[in-house]
Amino acid sequence: MQENEAVSPVETALETEAPRVSTHSVLRTALSWVRDLTFSVLIAVVLIVFIYQPVKVEGTSMEPGLTDQERIFINKFTYEFHLGEIERGDTVVFLYPNDTSKSYIKRVIGLPGDRVRIDAGQVYVNGRPLTEEYVPSEYRDTLSWPSDARGVDRVVPEGNYFVLGDHRSQSSDSRAWGFVPRGDIYGKAVFVYWPLDKMGRLR
Repeated sequence: MQENEAVSPVETALETEAPRVSTHSVLRTALSWVRDLTFSVLIAVVLIVFIYQPVKVEGTSMEPGLTDQERIFINKFTYEFHLGEIERGDTVVFLYPNDTSKSYIKRVIGLPGDRVRIDAGQVYVNGRPLTEEYVPSEYRDTLSWPSDARGVDRVVPEGNYFVLGDHRSQSSDSRAWGFVPRGDIYGKAVFVYWPLDKMGRLR
C-alpha cells in the first residue's frame, strides 16, 4: 500500500506534464507569419500606388450617383499606363485646372475633337442631343453654353476633355472653367465601398 502511495504522485506528474515546444518551431512559425504579413503589405501598396486608390467625395456635384462624404476606389492603372481610352460617360478624377493642388470628380461629356453645346440644359454632342439617364430631371438646369454664343458649338481641343457634374445646378465644371487636359486626368471612379448600403460598381 505504501509503495502504491509513493508511486502515484509520480505517475500523475508524468501524465500532466505539458509537451515541450522547440525553439526552432516557434521561430519558424514567427518567420512564416512575418513573411505573409510583409507579402500582404506589399500587395496592398502595389494596389494603392499603381492600380486602385481610395478617395473621398466632397460636395454634391455628382449627385445622385455619388454623394458627399462617400468613399470610392479609383482605377489609376488604366489611364496612367494608357491601357484604355477615356470614354464618354466615364466618371474621372483630375487636377482642377485653376488650382492643381485640388482634385475634382466629374463625368466626361466631350472627347477631343467633339463639337459640344448646351441649349437650355440639353447637351448636344456633334449635333445630336445626348441622352443622360444619370441626370434625373430634378437635377437638371436650363442654362446654355457657351453663354455668349447660344446655338454655336464649341470644339473640344486635341488632348482635352469637356466634363460636367451630374447635378447640373450644383456643379462647377467645364461650363465655368473650360476643358481638362489629358495629363491632368489620373483616375476613373469604379467602385463605392462606403457607406455599405451603396457598395458596388459605378456606372
